[in-house]
This record gives sequence, C-alpha cells and structure tokens, in this order.
Amino acid sequence: MKIALSQINTTVGALEKNRDKILDYYKQALDLGAELVVFPELAITGYPPQDLLHQGGFVENNIAILEEIAHKSRQPILLGFVNQKNGNLFNSAALCTQGRVIYTYDKMLLPTYDVFDESRYFEAGSLPGVAEIEISAKKIKIGIEICEDLWDDDYGNKVTELLEQAEVDLIVNISASPYHDGRLLDRCGLIERKVNKLKIPFIYCNLVGAQDELIFDGQSLAFNNSGQLIGQGKGFKEDLIIVDPENGKKVDIKLKSRPEKLYQALCLGVKDYFSKTGHKEAVLGLSGGIDSSLAACIAVDALGAENVHGISMPSKYSSGHSKRDALALAHNLGLDFSVIQIENTVKSFEKDLYSFFKNTIPSSAEENIQARIRGILLMAFANKFNWMVLSTGNKTETALGYCTLYGDMNGGLAVISDLSKKDVYVLANWVNENSGKSRIPENSISKPPSAELKENQIDPFNYEVVSPLVSALIEDNISAQELIEGGAQKELVEDLVQRIRINEFKRRQAPPGLRVTSKAFGMGRRYPIVNQFRQKINK
Repeated sequence: MKIALSQINTTVGALEKNRDKILDYYKQALDLGAELVVFPELAITGYPPQDLLHQGGFVENNIAILEEIAHKSRQPILLGFVNQKNGNLFNSAALCTQGRVIYTYDKMLLPTYDVFDESRYFEAGSLPGVAEIEISAKKIKIGIEICEDLWDDDYGNKVTELLEQAEVDLIVNISASPYHDGRLLDRCGLIERKVNKLKIPFIYCNLVGAQDELIFDGQSLAFNNSGQLIGQGKGFKEDLIIVDPENGKKVDIKLKSRPEKLYQALCLGVKDYFSKTGHKEAVLGLSGGIDSSLAACIAVDALGAENVHGISMPSKYSSGHSKRDALALAHNLGLDFSVIQIENTVKSFEKDLYSFFKNTIPSSAEENIQARIRGILLMAFANKFNWMVLSTGNKTETALGYCTLYGDMNGGLAVISDLSKKDVYVLANWVNENSGKSRIPENSISKPPSAELKENQIDPFNYEVVSPLVSALIEDNISAQELIEGGAQKELVEDLVQRIRINEFKRRQAPPGLRVTSKAFGMGRRYPIVNQFRQKINK
C-alpha cells in the first residue's frame, strides 16, 4: 500500500488557501500512485488557531471546506480540522473517500503545557480512532492519532495501546509538533520504541512552517512493523513522501548538525513571519557587533539581500572598528546600507535634560538615550517605507534585562531572542564555516562584546560562564541551589536569579521571538510581572 505523507505549510485562518494547497498535494500524491494521502493536524485551519475559534463563522467555514475536499476525494485522504458537536469543539481528523467524509476522530489527549493550551478550546475525545478502508480490494483497519496522542506515557489514556487492542493494521499520527533543539530524535525514539513493542507500522505526518513564535520542522517519519525507518520528510521544507509500510526499504535517519538546524529554523521563522503578515522588507540596526551581524545574515538568507536594509547609527562612543565591521558585514551580505550620525541628536537631548540632570551622577538614563534614538530612527524608516524592524537581542541579555526598552528592543520580530549568547557565537562561526568565507567579519566574533554607550564600555558579563547558567535556569528549570551545589559561584547565581525575576516587565513588552529551545520567553513561559517570590538558598 502506497501512503503519501503531505508535509505542508499552512497559514492560520487562510482556510481557502489551505484548501487549495491540500487539494494540490492530494493530486500530486495520486499522480504518484498513492492509495492513502495524509495531511497534518488542523490542516484546514492552520495551527494553532487560538481565539479565532471563537470568531463567528470560523468553525462553520472550516467544516464547509472539509466537505469541499471530501467531495473531490477518490482515494482515501486523512486530514485535520475543527469539529463541532452539541456546542463543543474538537481537534479532529477526517477520513474522506469517494466523495464523502466516512469517519471522524476526536483527539483524546489535549496538551496544556508550555506553548500548548488546547483544553482552553477543545473537548477531549473519548474513543480511540479506528477506521476501515478498502484499498486494492483489501480491507485495512487504520488507527488514527493526533499529535499528543503519541506522547501518552504521562496520561491515563494509553492511546496507542488502545489501538493495538483494536487490532489495527496501521497507525497514522497527524501532527503539528513545534520544533525545538533535539525534538526529531525525541519523536523518532518514541515511535521506534512503540513499534518495537506493538509490531504495527507507524506513519507520522508533521506540519512544516512558522506561526508567530512557533516553528514547525516537518521531518515526517514512517516506520515498518519491525521498527525500521522507511521514510523521512525534509527538515523545514514542504515535502511529499511516498512510503510502502509492507515493502519499504530501511533508510538511515537524516541528521543535520545542531547549528544548521537552528539556523534553518530561524530562517524559516523569519521568512514565514514576513510572508504571512504581508511584509516584504526588513530594516535593522547594524552596530558591528555579533548579535546584529547574525540577525542580518538570517534576514538576508530568509528574505533576500535586496529586501534587507541595514543602518549604522554611530555615536561618539562608537569605535572605529565597529563602524568598519558594520560596513564590512553589509558588503559581505550585499544588503542596502546607510549611516546616520546620532551625536548631534544625542547632544540635543542632553541639552534639554541638562537643567534636570545637572546635579546627578551619569547613569544608564543618559546611556539609553542613544539606544532610544536609534530605535526611533529605525521605526521612522519602517513607518515611511513599510519595512519591518528586526530586533537583534539574544536570550541571555534579554533574560538579564541587559537591553533597552523602546531602544534596541524595538521591532516587529525578535530574530535571535531564543538563542543564548553562547549559541550566537556557535551560529556565527557556523555561518562562516558553512559559506567558506567570512560573511560575518571575524572581528565581530572575536572582539569583546560592548553596547558602546559610554567610554571604554564592555558587557558586564563573562558570557562563557553566565550564558550556560541562564540557560540552565530558564530552559532546564534547575534551581539556584542545584547550580551552586554543582560548583557555580553563589553570588553570581543569586545575581542572575534576581535579574531574571525583576526584568519580566521588559520581556512582556518585547516583540515576538522565534522559539528554538524547549523553553522560550513568550507564550510558553508565563511569569507574573509582580513577583516577590525568592528562591531559598542555603548559606
């Protein structure tokens, strides 16, 4: 039996566009001889639809489009949609063939953690998905799962075991599983363990594309009943994979390097954010530092150099090498580059504030004037030419509040906000190694990082030490006490915990960032701004 895994990039709310893509891939699959064509979770609506589900007509329109698709079906097609029964909504799968919907299944396990909030919108299904179809005069009993149903180890309902008890011939899981570092091996290992136990072929069709903060990596998987991988979709690209669970040959899993996957994920995130919001051109400040250099690289590869504008805005504290590095980067990438001197603008602000500030000690108040002037200038260009400002701050600095509200935090999208400072260096070096030349100037990578907002300023952190500690606190949820017991300096850990706690108000006002780790700032991390809890640390 030939099965097509249609790994498509849908757009939330674009019901007709999604319909047309589904039908296009369905036709391609049939032309290749597919006898069952599978699409991802909520393929009609896009994932996650969130409060669009409460918009009048949204659910009804998605059901009408399902009927259109079903009407055009010949061979069986399995796809995700939103079902409505007795006033309740369900995250469902529809099996269609011969012009009609012959079976629907309602997702049993609804994730409500990290970026997921499905129980807010959907009711859980109560029965496992078991449907029978006839292919080449042979009846096939299919077990149907939707995404989280696979990850049933921590739930009372063991969905996959229920399908085994129903004696299905094949299990098909339609998913919208977001990417984060290491996710492919997690999925692959889980499916392989289940198949080795159940001895049932397993098809896993995953969504690809980006939606707001989330990036879906595709990398659909197919296993035969011996637990051998017989098919894998491309990473971060649409793909149509034809497999035969009975006669498919074993293939080796395709694994890219960690930096390559992170970089491709971010490029896809930027590309889709622009295309799906109707934007074409980006603008960002180029300081000559490593963060803005990496962000510019990603933007150019996602949007094309002709659609990226870099602006250098030096003040009297900007070093000569920073100006040269920014110019070299723009030349290497081939992007549009402009220079605006901000020293006179800074002086004007200082003059207006002089009578109020004259008896005070200079502080970040004066320094941040420069960052905010730069933010104003970038927003002016964005408003004038319908460009989108890209924010270039990294996760470590954002965590610690080492960023300026209404300054370098300005923007419509924070490109590298989920990359630690350590990973910024890893990706910058990978960019140069992968291209065989220094797209990012070597000096931008090797020089001490600095905001250059005052004389001889360098960043107040040893990122080699601080960056992993921040990642441990945020992503791994390791306590301060555990870090100290593991050898970290007590005073440093206490300082980091305090900085993370008090800067939630800044992060709440930051532009959306692209999620590439297991715990990003944004929809998956909900901490109160007013927060007086203190972790207890033994003396």
